[in-house]
Amino acid sequence: MSRTIAISSGKGGVGKTTLAVNLATALASRALLVDGDLGLANVDVLLGIEPRRTLRDLVDQGLPPSEVLVESGFGFAVLPASSGVPEMARLDQQGSAALFAALDRIAAEFDVILVDTAAGIGPSVLAFNDWAALSCVVITPDPTSLTDGYALVKVLHNRLQKNRFYFVINEVADQQEGKAVFTHMRSVLANFLGCQAELLGCIPQDAAVREAIRSRQPLLAQQASSRAARAIAAIADRLRQL
Repeated sequence: MSRTIAISSGKGGVGKTTLAVNLATALASRALLVDGDLGLANVDVLLGIEPRRTLRDLVDQGLPPSEVLVESGFGFAVLPASSGVPEMARLDQQGSAALFAALDRIAAEFDVILVDTAAGIGPSVLAFNDWAALSCVVITPDPTSLTDGYALVKVLHNRLQKNRFYFVINEVADQQEGKAVFTHMRSVLANFLGCQAELLGCIPQDAAVREAIRSRQPLLAQQASSRAARAIAAIADRLRQL
């Protein structure tokens, strides 16, 4: 089975999709990025691609994954999702079974599969984290992000019996702030949930990130020497060691 990693966040706007796109760029060889925000997809927007088919076609029409896969243009493959389709965000049991059966079939073709889930604690978020071997949680130092990040972990722990979580602290002023945020989160999770937390890395605030988003290219392809890009590359190296 390929290494499967769900990238999730308690709240939106913390840079989860940007991280997923750039990790896929860093891990490009035999990597697949699945847009797991089934009803409000935006991986295609960040990559500047316009897919003809999406996961909706895979579920509704029973298309094989190979007919939905698209090349990102940056060395990795993408399984795009649909946007503005609320029924995809609340798949029934049959649709969910079809989706994960397809993912199981295609998994062996890739060394790593990254799933950019929706934000929050919806059914699809739980399903993708249940399927994935590793759960990566993205938070920022913002108090609302910390609160929602804890809530996400609590749900994944209680519903799925997950006990180990990997954290990325985004938009930090410096590494010291990021490590302080993680130390606090690790302590809270250990004390209240009995969960283990590991730090994958901290990503600094960097204007280059916004520039890359506006240009619809991965930061690692556009400004690989920027501070944020170097931090994401280090996170990718850490994932290779797990």
